[in-house]
Amino acid sequence: MTYDKAVLRCFLENQGRLFPEPVAETEEEADVFLTDCMAVVCGNLKEVRDVLDESGMDVCGLSDEDLLSEAEVFQLPDKRFLIVEG
Repeated sequence: MTYDKAVLRCFLENQGRLFPEPVAETEEEADVFLTDCMAVVCGNLKEVRDVLDESGMDVCGLSDEDLLSEAEVFQLPDKRFLIVEG
């Protein structure tokens, strides 16, 4: 999968939420990293819940705000969401 510029920029700017040191410094490196870890782009919070639920996270009791505060969930400027499981 190739990720668009909005996804790559968001990840590059916010990767410190998940990792103590940068795992990517360029958009190309970010694309390779996100592809390798099978990051998912979701169109809405229901999709985010479904993806996290399928990965084994208990999301039933989480509010939308709590869901968005999870380190692996990045909200994109265009209201999509990127999920990166580190």
